[in-house]
Amino acid sequence: MYLPRGLVAQLYQNLLKCNHAAAPPVLLLVALEPDALCACRILTALLKRDYIPHKIQPIAGYGDLTRAAEDLVRPMRTSEGGSGGVVICLGVGGMVDMEETLGLDGDADGQGGPGDVEVWIMDARRPWNLSNVFGSPLGTDPSTGEVVRKQTGVDKGQLSKSYKPGRGGIIVFDDGDIEEELGAEREAYCALEEMPEVGEEEDLDDDSDDDDAPPSGQAPKKRKSWGEDDESDEEMSDDERPSRRLRSNSGSSVPVSPERRPARHGLISTSNALGGSSDFSRSDSPRSRSASPSVAQPKEKSVKGLRRQLMAMRNKYTGVLDKYYQLGASYAEPVSSMVYSLASELGREDNDLLWNAIVGVSSLELYGRTGSGVGLNPLSAAGGSAGWNGDRGERIRSLLRDEVRRLNPVDLNNIARETSVGDASGVIPTSARSATDKSIRLSPEPRFLLLRHWSLYESMLHSPYLSARLHIWNDQGRRRLDKLLAKMGVSLTQCKQNYTHMDMELKRGLRERLLKFAPVYGLDGLVPPPPRNGDMKDGWGFVRCWGWKACLSAIDAAVILGAILEVGDAKSLNTSSFDSANFVGTQEHSDMANGAQSGELSHEAQEHITARFWTAYDALNSIDLLVEHIHTAQHLHKAILRTGTQLIEKKQIRHLRAFRMAVVKEGPDVQLFTHPGALTKLALWIAEAIVELNGTKGKHKGSELVMAGLDDSRGLYVVVGLGGGGATTSAKERIAKREARLREKEKKKAAKAEEREKKKQQRIQRNLAAGLEEDEVEDDDEDETEEEDDDSDSDNEDEQERGFGRNRFGNAFHEVVRETGARVRMDSFEACVIEIRKEDLSGFLERLSMKAVVG
Repeated sequence: MYLPRGLVAQLYQNLLKCNHAAAPPVLLLVALEPDALCACRILTALLKRDYIPHKIQPIAGYGDLTRAAEDLVRPMRTSEGGSGGVVICLGVGGMVDMEETLGLDGDADGQGGPGDVEVWIMDARRPWNLSNVFGSPLGTDPSTGEVVRKQTGVDKGQLSKSYKPGRGGIIVFDDGDIEEELGAEREAYCALEEMPEVGEEEDLDDDSDDDDAPPSGQAPKKRKSWGEDDESDEEMSDDERPSRRLRSNSGSSVPVSPERRPARHGLISTSNALGGSSDFSRSDSPRSRSASPSVAQPKEKSVKGLRRQLMAMRNKYTGVLDKYYQLGASYAEPVSSMVYSLASELGREDNDLLWNAIVGVSSLELYGRTGSGVGLNPLSAAGGSAGWNGDRGERIRSLLRDEVRRLNPVDLNNIARETSVGDASGVIPTSARSATDKSIRLSPEPRFLLLRHWSLYESMLHSPYLSARLHIWNDQGRRRLDKLLAKMGVSLTQCKQNYTHMDMELKRGLRERLLKFAPVYGLDGLVPPPPRNGDMKDGWGFVRCWGWKACLSAIDAAVILGAILEVGDAKSLNTSSFDSANFVGTQEHSDMANGAQSGELSHEAQEHITARFWTAYDALNSIDLLVEHIHTAQHLHKAILRTGTQLIEKKQIRHLRAFRMAVVKEGPDVQLFTHPGALTKLALWIAEAIVELNGTKGKHKGSELVMAGLDDSRGLYVVVGLGGGGATTSAKERIAKREARLREKEKKKAAKAEEREKKKQQRIQRNLAAGLEEDEVEDDDEDETEEEDDDSDSDNEDEQERGFGRNRFGNAFHEVVRETGARVRMDSFEACVIEIRKEDLSGFLERLSMKAVVG
């Protein structure tokens, strides 16, 4: 089921009404990433204000999710002696069937089921598992006692205002895309849900020649699940074969198509499902239903014919769902933005919640999470963050800027000061207005890293955007950087001391100097341009101060949070501390490690992961703790620069058929990059350099990259597949383009009809002038054929535009695993992240190079 964007606060208000002293605590399952962490901070603030008890459980991957289901979720069910409750998933579970994963699916007799456990899912990853979006929980109808999947206030998976909680189930929070974009998938899924049981096509050949035999004369067949592995599937064609789900070694299931629901109890007439009457007859016109002897009754269709028709419908709808899953990975609205929308609907927004939302949204840029999945962010001349995630990302940031202006009005006494040294002048703020100032401000942030906490030189040196374009990995690139600073009039003495200690005049004029000299070196998007009018500040970032203690940009805060989750404690930055700390997956198997040693490593890794989560969680609300870990972030990004430079200088980046490949297997920082987050940041740095060195092929080709990091202690590689596309168009933009095409097609159709009518009248006039009778002119069949072709072309064009440039490494990984039998573990929520045995990597990559990795 899904909750439309307009009703985002309804479920929370229902939870608030049902809250009482004996109510079970709300369980929060939170992914280990800055966006989900910020969303958790916002949500827990709301729960605390309303005195709603809650418990937070960090989730590192599908293995953790399975254990949380066993230990925490299933005991909540009323059928297990629990009292029900609410489970909220933040950045967790959107791509798998959560009813099955959490053990909330009932059997055919309605036993078990959700047990009054309601699961809310907020996840930015796409594609959705459609079982979560359009499915309904299995329950018993109190009036008839039958097991059904229907609830009051639910229409084809959509919740309405009349929905009343209490029966449990999976509820997805829609960010707007489900309503706007998944109409065809909704129709297909619901049609398959309502479709009666039907055998496979080969069963028709075994049927008796007596077509009039009643259905009851045939042996009943069990409806097959779409994810069920069955021998008969091997004999089916590609179009007829339902897509299977690949089960990872960790025990989690990665979906390709949603699971088919169990058959409903009660008889469903086959002909009724097809729109016919209960006696398997179909009428071509209303007259055929009358008892008039002058009208012959149509011939009844055979059971075999009806079954063939049902199977054709099933294959058609299955194809619609398969196309959706094959589009590839993408990212929609950040989870922190969705939760802040909930707070705004409740009227609870304040600066703390707004700051958490801004940091969460900003963090997605660091990990390359765009509308085309994990890949390079599209860059624009607007500078700053204006290019990230296309128009959709800019709309989100524009709304956040409006919130900043609303919640942080300028004091009338400081208007003159702000005009000279504040936001209006475009000066990058580095200090608070007063000792008690905790406001959020807009700032023309350059694409530098940790500028306020590093020297200007170090900040520019470690900027992925600037280092790629200046070729900073070699001596000639370093000299380019020195020349740029010299042209700006900044001495090496000034730029190599802490930025906050630089000459005040240099800091005030830094933005203007960058705007003047950066384009000389191809750095047009390095700094946001001056506002086009009074209120437009495209590409501007966000800064918050905590009195005289610190001043941080949102990007800086996101960088620090990510470093805490990926590296750990800044006080123990040594190689030995990373042996198990960077292990994201927490469940080992016999084919990945050995016995008791594996279990001990897993337990130690779990403790490290939990400690990191709580450190990052506390840092969001403690500026002292956040500042303490600035050194951690600097350490990580120094390692990225060192490792990336080494790979390029030693020419260890290979160019395969469909992508480029790099492997980190030696060096002082090798253990750092066994964490998928750190490895992704390194891959993005390398991809920027590849594009600058070799250019691109076409609009988005050229930066597809597979990056592998060796974890020698466990004998495996962590692999990340980086797509090469930028942000795709949003659902609204695609709908607008489609409507424009339809309007254009209607105009052409009307013009053709007018032309045909004109020719027809001319022919009639010629016949009358010749003394012949009026002749009826038949329309050409070619016109109808052209219209059908236009419709087909329009649908294909829309489908191609919808999936253009998306990261399809997740799909490709599944295909290669099925073909090669490589020993892999897919425990990460990112479909483009896997772990693979050392011995299997070369064969795996060789086969992967033959696959389509970008849509």
